[in-house]
Amino acid sequence: MLNNWVVMPTCLPTVLRRCHACASERFRANGKFRVNANHKLLDAWLLVLCSACGDTAKLTVFERMNVRSVRPELLDRMHANDPGLAAELLQDPGVRRRNRIALDWDGAWRLDTGGSDRSDQLEREVSEVIDVSVRFAARIPVRPVRLIAEGCGLSRAEVERLITEGKVVSADRLSGRLSGGFTFMLKR
Repeated sequence: MLNNWVVMPTCLPTVLRRCHACASERFRANGKFRVNANHKLLDAWLLVLCSACGDTAKLTVFERMNVRSVRPELLDRMHANDPGLAAELLQDPGVRRRNRIALDWDGAWRLDTGGSDRSDQLEREVSEVIDVSVRFAARIPVRPVRLIAEGCGLSRAEVERLITEGKVVSADRLSGRLSGGFTFMLKR
């Protein structure tokens, strides 16, 4: 039986960037945008607030773009301060590179296993082999060992032991962080 798990974002991630006012390195995005027009040229920024002092910083979305080259629906979403657009832009590698930022996803995601209590189901299926497919609703870098531990109700050390013993196997590498889907098999 194939179980489907989904890693889902619960809120916007923390933006890691140095604050010019207080030297803190953590900002929170609240989904607000600023758009500025200078004749036929547009600038757009995603606003982020310093977690320590509350100072506002601007993350450049685009600069000096001709009005006609900006999609009207994108502009409408910016004017509406669409949090979904903020999430999309924070995950855009071009925006992250241009603004020299990184994202911290700690506490900003949850694992949906599709059931109420997975550990009880796993206890009942002790003699069986459990196939699990994990997919990501957003590009959230998470250690597979942590996902397996959380989804199966085990400690991370126990999952590491099961991997070493060959009882947790996957075609994908289970070390480091992944932000794309993977599958694994748990043999009890």
